[in-house]
Amino acid sequence: MKPNFAQMSTKELRAYVLAHRQDIEALEILFSRRTPDSQAIIYPSMFTEDGQPIEENHHIIEEAIRQRIDAGNSHEENES
Repeated sequence: MKPNFAQMSTKELRAYVLAHRQDIEALEILFSRRTPDSQAIIYPSMFTEDGQPIEENHHIIEEAIRQRIDAGNSHEENES
């Protein structure tokens, strides 16, 4: 008997999909929960076409990562 995917948290569903990679139904439900492209944040390329790093873009992405970590930490603190 399959679990009720609708009742699973995204974290639980992700773990289930990793353990049951052939379960297409679970995978489709997990994909349906992703952020729509219209709300996705698209970051600039970190490198030029010839492979040279773009320092300004590195700083933009580092700051975005820092903000995501801070937001995650704040969320965890609020749940405690």
